[in-house]
Amino acid sequence: MRPTFTLGIEEEYQTIDPVTRDLRSHIATEMLAQGKLRLEERVKAEMHQSVIEVGTRICRNIGEAREDIYDLRRNMIRLAEEHGLVLVAGATHPFADWRSQEIHPDPRYAKVVEDLQLVARSNLIFGLHVHVGIEDREAAIRIMNSLRYFLPHILALSTNSPFWLGMETGYKSYRAKVFENFPRTNLPDTFNSYSEFENYVNLLIKTNCIDDAKKIWWDVRPHPYFNTVEVRVCDIPLRAEETIAIAALIQATAAKLWQLHERNLDFRQYSRALLMENKFRAVRYGLAGKLIDFGKEQEVPEKELILEYLAFIDDVLDELQCRDAIGYIRTMLEQGSGADRQLRVFRETGDLKAVVDYMAAETKVGL
Repeated sequence: MRPTFTLGIEEEYQTIDPVTRDLRSHIATEMLAQGKLRLEERVKAEMHQSVIEVGTRICRNIGEAREDIYDLRRNMIRLAEEHGLVLVAGATHPFADWRSQEIHPDPRYAKVVEDLQLVARSNLIFGLHVHVGIEDREAAIRIMNSLRYFLPHILALSTNSPFWLGMETGYKSYRAKVFENFPRTNLPDTFNSYSEFENYVNLLIKTNCIDDAKKIWWDVRPHPYFNTVEVRVCDIPLRAEETIAIAALIQATAAKLWQLHERNLDFRQYSRALLMENKFRAVRYGLAGKLIDFGKEQEVPEKELILEYLAFIDDVLDELQCRDAIGYIRTMLEQGSGADRQLRVFRETGDLKAVVDYMAAETKVGL
């Protein structure tokens, strides 16, 4: 049976002091409580108090997802302003220090901090997660296996974290480097079946590695509670339109891979070791770098590969009604990722506060 390919999008935002431009905890101001009153379960806390997460409803198509994510951004910007704060979409803060940030008082987060200590406390990062509805669990595993190949390309488009602790890191996604300190992150291995994945999870639970499968934080995973494949590799982009383009790309990729499986074709599987070479290049250079085409055994400029990628998924776009959303990716290739644009502002001004102001302005674009 054909999957529904429904969409769910989660974005994590920074709450910023408008004077210092530093991160500021929002829990004390009851911003989270008011957000829940207005937006119900679409708003929730994250581990650090200066992180606020929103999630769309289950959306039937990218049009519904766009309406929902735009509505959420508009509401959260308004709510932040009511509390004397500024909302920013960036995957790291340019100069904030994680050591001065408070942890949200919740038993779940207390347990993560107890287990992971400094690694958890320093995990002051902001991501974009995209769920695609794939109800058949066996199909979900097959699609996850093949989807791994495209994750470095998708990450490069989203890169939006070039600074850390007031330093230019040299990476386009420093968020990815911070997060890989957690266990059970990065690209997963392949699994031959859903039962093989379940056996892996059950072994970890039995041996007290994890208490449930939500503590498997791979770049893509079959969600433990929803019938979705969840892509977790992305930085949160600056603009809502970028989020929608990336979500549409992920949905279209899943649909294309399902189409191949349905025809008894497959996308060639490469080892995790090889795919991690491409992930490093995406993290380090973003759209400006070269990834490896493992079929040709050649380096190819990332922007050329994205155009090839768009051609690969083209025949599923009309059925999914996402051609317009995907079209924005060409604009992203021209203007650069959020990391490229943050760096441009810093080169022009030499001022990280100016970078924060730019990020705040970009967070509102198009809303």
